[in-house]
Amino acid sequence: MIDRRNLLVGAGALSIAACQPAQTTADTAAVTKPMRTVPLDFAALEDRFKGRMGFAFATEGAEGAWRGDERFVYCSTFKLYLAAAMFIRAQKGLEDLTRQVPITQADLISHAPITEPAVGRALSLLELMKGTVETSDNPAANILLREMGGLEPMRQFYRDLGDTSTTVDRYEPTMNRLDGDKDTILPLQSVRNLQKLLVDADTPLNADSKQTLLKWLHDTPTGADRLKAGVPAGWSVAHKTGTGGYGPVNDIGVLYPPQGAPIVVAAYFHGSPQSTPASREEAIAEATRQLLVALGHG
Repeated sequence: MIDRRNLLVGAGALSIAACQPAQTTADTAAVTKPMRTVPLDFAALEDRFKGRMGFAFATEGAEGAWRGDERFVYCSTFKLYLAAAMFIRAQKGLEDLTRQVPITQADLISHAPITEPAVGRALSLLELMKGTVETSDNPAANILLREMGGLEPMRQFYRDLGDTSTTVDRYEPTMNRLDGDKDTILPLQSVRNLQKLLVDADTPLNADSKQTLLKWLHDTPTGADRLKAGVPAGWSVAHKTGTGGYGPVNDIGVLYPPQGAPIVVAAYFHGSPQSTPASREEAIAEATRQLLVALGHG
């Protein structure tokens, strides 16, 4: 026999539950893991290193920024996004990454570590992508932009990520020059892009594309005194640098602790004429150290 009182109580509970909207997995995560904003204050750092710092980060359960919604010229950090765009185009059947592209003397501009030795022969799109990420080869980046159909496909790549603020206006090397909002990015938006591409489960990169891109970002020898210099021993960094030569020094990527969640970071430092190349790099390393202390890793 079922107790009548218990039956009525149970029916009432079912009625209330039926009136509530179903809680999604995302809703549950939002309830159980609220996002914590970690305050960052780099005013003293900017004064010490003579420049303007744009810095943003995101990790499991926490995020924060300093000048996160201000514009910074991105310089060669865009090459990470260029390679990702090419991988996605290949996944859609729009590119064949084994396709050989002739390299000519007319393609060459400053900083051509992989394309200059290849003049007179051909490199595959995949080789050009590897070179533009690992060694920041400028002609390789321009060739990839040309082969994908110009700047508009790159703009579309950002829009597909949900990024409507990053601007794409010029090729190497003129893209590095300050000219209003041309070729600029917001640090917070850059972190969102990196999170979407390299960390989130629903990344538009398939497993092979993501693994290859991360390997290049880990293997690059550039920027030893930037993000890499700011992490403790035992950490690894997958990153892409950018340098303007007249003040901008940038580094974006993912910091991997020996244990725990990865930390996505975008750092854009524009040093004044009173700063030095070494001090600009140290500014990024020091900002990274301060972030890790704030997150309890110091």
